[in-house]
Formats: sequence, C-alpha cells, structure tokens
Amino acid sequence: MFQKRLSDAATLVQARLDAVIADFGDFPVAAAMAHAVTGGKRLRGFLVLEGASLHGVAANDALNAAAAVEALHAYSLVHDDLPCMDDDDLRRGQPTVHVKWDYATAVLAGDALQTLAFDLLADTPVSADRQISLIKGMAVASGAAGMVLGQAMDIAAETAETPLDLNAITLLQANKTGALIRWSAEAGPILAGDDPTPMCDYATALGLAFQIADDILDIEGDAAKAGKKLQKDAAAGKATFVSLLGLDGAKARARELVTQAEDALAPYGSSADVLRQTARFVIDRES
Repeated sequence: MFQKRLSDAATLVQARLDAVIADFGDFPVAAAMAHAVTGGKRLRGFLVLEGASLHGVAANDALNAAAAVEALHAYSLVHDDLPCMDDDDLRRGQPTVHVKWDYATAVLAGDALQTLAFDLLADTPVSADRQISLIKGMAVASGAAGMVLGQAMDIAAETAETPLDLNAITLLQANKTGALIRWSAEAGPILAGDDPTPMCDYATALGLAFQIADDILDIEGDAAKAGKKLQKDAAAGKATFVSLLGLDGAKARARELVTQAEDALAPYGSSADVLRQTARFVIDRES
C-alpha cells in the first residue's frame, strides 16, 4: 500500500507542478524549473497529502501545499548543487541545472521555484488564517532559522578547525533536512485546523532518520540508484553520523528513530499505518 500511495502522490504533485510551470512559457528559466522539479521520491509532498488524509482533508484541497513544498525543495537542490555550494553535476540521474544550462539560469530558476512555493500556498483553498499559518511556517522552515541555517552550518563545517560533534551535526541536519520535513508533516493538520503536535513529533524523528540513512547510503549505496555522486562527504573529511557513530551505530540509531516516529503516531491508531511504513521505508531505501 505504501509504495502505491507514494507513487500516486508523486503523480499528482508532478502534474500540478507541470501545469503551473507550463504557464510561464518556453523561456530557459521555465525549462530549467521544469527540469528541476522532475523526478525524485516526492517524500515531502507525500507527507503533506498523507497528513491531510489523516485529518479528513481531501487530496485536491492539499495538493497546492504538496506541490509548494516540492517546489521549495527543488529550489534548495538547484542552489545546493551550484559550484559555490556543493558543486554537483548530477542530480536524480540527470545533469544539474547549472550544468545543463548555466550558473545564472540555475540561480534564477531556484529563485523562481522558491517564490512559486509561496504563490501556491496563497492559492490553497482554506481560510486566510490557515493560509497564513502555512506560509509563515514554510518561511521559517526554509529560511535563516531552518534550511538556510543548516546549509550555512554545513558550509562553515568544511573549513572549521574542529570537526562537528554529534550534537552539532544533529542540530545542523535538523535544520538543513528536518525543518522542511516537519513542515510537510504539519501541513495536513494545519489545513484541517487540528493540533499538529503528533505529526511534528513523528516528523522530527523521521527527518533525522532520513539524514542518517543518507549518510549510510553515501558509504554503502549504489551511485546509479542514488542518481548522484557518493562518498563526497568522506572525501571532504566532513563529519557525518557514520563518521561519528560508526556504520553499525548509525544503523542502530536510525532504527531507534523509526521506533520513535512510529510511537508518535499512537493517537491515530491503525489509520496511520501508511505513515508507519513510510518511517521504515526511509531507512530501507536505496536512493
């Protein structure tokens, strides 16, 4: 059931993003935007739709929020891949935007995807106070108190005299990766006007497990399946959960976090079984 729900969510989100971006015409920036949002697991959009369903919100009413977070995530990847950041030439098995086009087009495409996210949220069919809550939450999760802070911490760590310890790397990843995952899980209850606390607790554990799994994949994964270069962190001497905990220790910590995520869903009973499967998928995935 989980894989079908994930696939169905990806199809819905892709169709929404394709339709919106098509309205921008055939300019290179629009083509680069379309390229950047193509493919991927769509985990964040899926979490929006699953959380919405769990709280009685129809998929059509949550689709703009799901597309918004995927647009925001795509922007972050486009900029993250730039030579001034992580300098990657492969993403999702395809050339990165600055490689396929050029540096300026990649910057502008990322900027446009970021603003598109907020445009989509402003058109979400809910009351104004819930729209504002979604927009405010995304701004915090993606900005200097969230994802951008995490990326800045990651860049600073590359030249730091002392490698990050476990607490520092946990904080870094809670911002860089976890903040947007938390927003995605909280969006459903916010759309419904319900308490987002259980979904926030779930996503906090899920996001950290996701990053630990990424660090494990960077060591054990298959680059062809991952669709990107692997072992870059090790080559750069960067601290990761694997370097700090060891491979077995990192796997054990990821399993503990999955259990925490599953436990956070107790208020929903069996209705949240797909989200429990999601937590297990996060540490079992191959890309």
